[in-house]
Amino acid sequence: MEDVLPLPATLAILAASLAAGGYLLWLERRPHEFGRVRLVPTTPLLFLVMVVIILMGAHLLTLFGASPRGPSY
Repeated sequence: MEDVLPLPATLAILAASLAAGGYLLWLERRPHEFGRVRLVPTTPLLFLVMVVIILMGAHLLTLFGASPRGPSY
């Protein structure tokens, strides 16, 4: 059975998510100018990036042989 999402694609999505998370975290921690509205909602996007990072990490573990369920007796 072929992998639906191969290892290079998984690593690319994980790297892009980490880079986007770092950029969004930098945007979140910048000082806020009074009277200026931020156009990018960084908090929900950070949450979305964290979900993608967790999913790609779990998928990476399954590609390396971890089983998503426990042993069957």
